[in-house]
Amino acid sequence: MKISLAAARVNANLTQEGAAQKIGVNRSTIQNWESGKSYPSIPQVRKIEEVYGCSYDDIIFLPA
Repeated sequence: MKISLAAARVNANLTQEGAAQKIGVNRSTIQNWESGKSYPSIPQVRKIEEVYGCSYDDIIFLPA
């Protein structure tokens, strides 16, 4: 089942600030990804997979 990027973060029990620290970006970057204003690079996607504990294939990167 696919879930949004924001839902994947919430499922990992992370705030935008907490996720940003673990991924190595600013909170505003997380906000931009979740709103579809920008998209993570491939290395950032790999880090998201690691931090959120889910696969790229399971995440919807476009906002609902």
